[in-house]
Amino acid sequence: MPTLIKNKRIAPDSWQLLEPAADGGLPELPLTGDWVVPFALWKEQRAQGAGERSGRNGVLLENTDDPRQLVGDFDRLALIAVRFPKFTDGRGYSIARELRRLGWKGELRAVGDVLRDQLFYMTRCGFDAFALRADQDAQSALTAFSDFTAPYQPAIDDGVRLGSARAETTPPANTLNPW
Repeated sequence: MPTLIKNKRIAPDSWQLLEPAADGGLPELPLTGDWVVPFALWKEQRAQGAGERSGRNGVLLENTDDPRQLVGDFDRLALIAVRFPKFTDGRGYSIARELRRLGWKGELRAVGDVLRDQLFYMTRCGFDAFALRADQDAQSALTAFSDFTAPYQPAIDDGVRLGSARAETTPPANTLNPW
């Protein structure tokens, strides 16, 4: 089971991931417990008007899913997970940014091929929870959040970035200002 880092701390994980069957079919949505279900199953259950469950709802987005389709369901979800099939696939970063821009305030979890070296950047895009790949050491992964003191690029996390202080000052006359 992957180790969960949430809000920059190692944390217990009460969520269970409901995976599609080997033949690609969708399983039944359990009536109790905290479950993360594939987006396709969530859409199917939503369309059928599935009855009330006890437990919290979570949705797993693949890197090909459109996060805008979840906007109307934000109030029914406690967690959105985004799968990284390979650490080199960056579409999950874009999905996280889009979800935060759309107003998602709940837990946003990176799952799949999640490595220590990605955590700082994933946080900047809006992730606040990470299910590390099994071979990753969670304790040493916590140091990733302090790898950099000031980023260069603007991001969802509103961190102060290098050059932003210079951009707010008025340059002296007849000088070039790259900011």
